Amino acid sequence: MATERQYSPLDRLLLQADSAMRTLLPSSAHSQRPSPAVVQPEHKMSEVDTRHVAGLMRINHTGEVCAQALYQGQALTAKLPKVRKAMERAAEEEIDHLVWCEQRIHQLGSHTSVLNPLFYSLSFGMGAVAGVISDRVSLGFVAATEDQVCKHLAEHLEQLPTEDGKSRAILQQMLSDEEHHAESALEAGGFRFPAPVKFGMSVLAKVMTKSTYRI
Repeated sequence: MATERQYSPLDRLLLQADSAMRTLLPSSAHSQRPSPAVVQPEHKMSEVDTRHVAGLMRINHTGEVCAQALYQGQALTAKLPKVRKAMERAAEEEIDHLVWCEQRIHQLGSHTSVLNPLFYSLSFGMGAVAGVISDRVSLGFVAATEDQVCKHLAEHLEQLPTEDGKSRAILQQMLSDEEHHAESALEAGGFRFPAPVKFGMSVLAKVMTKSTYRI
């Protein structure tokens, strides 16, 4: 029977560096699933609507950058192998969202946020700290974060122009996936964060969305 390969601390750091580069460098990541936007027709939008949608998708792309960093940080410090594997698997699934958002942003003639390295670093640090505290807190942090993401996605779906079926298809699939990730984290034993903690996380999320909408 094949045994699972054991990685040294240095190996794990190098793997984390590779993941960071693939997340932050344009067009470096590759999705496992095709974008839901592929089957949707492209409809011409006004310049104002195009800029607005690009801003929304830039926010969502940065959110996925943060998700990658969060999961990688948690995987680095997770105590139980099964939790580490769960974090790594979730990060792989989130890659699809990252790629889909980047593709849509480019289709809209815009760019991803220049602040992504900053938010990646902050999210990685928070994920690593959560993992150091305990796996239960780490999983709870995932659930609380995904709840915030779902709220933003729902708000963005309401703001999309009716004719933008491509962006809508992407966000709807992302919302479904994120809800599943949140439920899975809690079912795995994640700690349910109290309302004051979630409020603090929502404040930080607003800082991210306000700053990345334009830059």
